[in-house]
Amino acid sequence: MNVRVDVSIASAVQRPLIACHDLGHVYDSGRGRTVALDQVSLTIQPGEFVCVLGPSGCGKTTLLNILAGFVQPSHGEVLINDHAIAGPSPERGVVFQDYSLFPWLTAKANVGFGLRMAGRPAAEREAVASDLLRQLGLPEAGDKYPFELSGGMKQRVAIARALATRPALLLMDEPFAALDAMTRASLQTRLIDLQQQSAQTILFVTHNIAEALVLGTRLIVMSPNPGRVVEDIVVDLERPRRRTSPAFNELYDHVARAIGLDTAE
Repeated sequence: MNVRVDVSIASAVQRPLIACHDLGHVYDSGRGRTVALDQVSLTIQPGEFVCVLGPSGCGKTTLLNILAGFVQPSHGEVLINDHAIAGPSPERGVVFQDYSLFPWLTAKANVGFGLRMAGRPAAEREAVASDLLRQLGLPEAGDKYPFELSGGMKQRVAIARALATRPALLLMDEPFAALDAMTRASLQTRLIDLQQQSAQTILFVTHNIAEALVLGTRLIVMSPNPGRVVEDIVVDLERPRRRTSPAFNELYDHVARAIGLDTAE
């Protein structure tokens, strides 16, 4: 009996969304050369929530900027769906720490901005923005301007804007770092819920070990000078994750040792 295997389907299942091969980046300045990244190779599968963790200077934001298409690597290659990243694209949404909202636009108009630039009709922009704001707990904030919103509300608008174009990859650069502890915990929970409901692929940069363990399904641990991957850890803790559980604290200590910390944060 002859059995035919559909190679195209099998390869599609195994193909990563993101593939970085021997990635490196050097910054040149009047003070000399800084090797931000060196020999970084990793893959990200669709639906993963990957947290990139490490101390300042380990190149995690440089890695995010390369994936976003803001920076071209000095060497190596980075692919999304087997195609080289040549610049910014709607298939990669970005959320920054400082919100980056347009102050002259309402929350709803900020969320729909990318769709507007893509020439999508007003009715579609309205529907998408309203739905995302509802999912992120801001159903009544659509007509408010950024100056009328708290920091946590602004960041939720920024997340909604990044998701409006339905990107294949959501890139988040320490988006909760400037928020108070209670707001931060609330947004972490909302982000987890959103990711689980939509299977959105996320790369989340942080220097906070506990945040990475609460959020991620996988941790990429980096070391500085130059920035290199020192460990790639699958986080198999059940959700919701309890920060006081023995398993959580055991993994916390392991990650802390991997990045060279002797004590807890």
